[in-house]
Amino acid sequence: MTVRTDDVGEARDQRPAAPRSEAREQAILDAALELVMEVGYDRLSMDALAERAHASKATIYRRWSGKAQVVAEAIRRRKHGQHAVPDTGSLRQDLLEALGTMCISLDGDEALVAGVMSAMRSDPELAELMRSQVLDGDSPTDVVVARAVARGELPAGTSGELVNEVAPALVMTRLVFRGEPLDEAFTAHLVDEIILPLLHRPTPAAPQ
Repeated sequence: MTVRTDDVGEARDQRPAAPRSEAREQAILDAALELVMEVGYDRLSMDALAERAHASKATIYRRWSGKAQVVAEAIRRRKHGQHAVPDTGSLRQDLLEALGTMCISLDGDEALVAGVMSAMRSDPELAELMRSQVLDGDSPTDVVVARAVARGELPAGTSGELVNEVAPALVMTRLVFRGEPLDEAFTAHLVDEIILPLLHRPTPAAPQ
């Protein structure tokens, strides 16, 4: 059977990346986050990234067009790997587990969080990538609320939208501005005194 050369090329493109290639790519992403925490996003250069990751700039540019894409993907992968949403069978426990996991992943990353937040204000490309690749989509709270509605713990139509506005603001305030730990006591306070009351608040009556 004759195999066309374009078919061979397509087959190669569809093959999964080799483990060595994936490891090299992850090393570049890890190095990018390290440098953001050490020197800040603005001072992160592709030369420094290549040196830290022990990779050539050509290797980096074959995968990403610039540092904004590298940093956004690094944070997206970090978030995807750490923000698994457990199903404990209880709304309160689901919230404690989900928010506890998020707080553990953020605690100690003040420099990274502050650096990226600041850079998003001055780098439109980074801001757009962060919003489209990292911030968009269902949050852990959305998933937990949907499960609670399905179990009958919350009324049909309950949304986590307000919680998604309030909870991140409180977490960032405590982490970045107050410099206090995102510990179990804070997570319990956030769930019991803020999130659960918001979710169980009476639904406003429709205007007559």
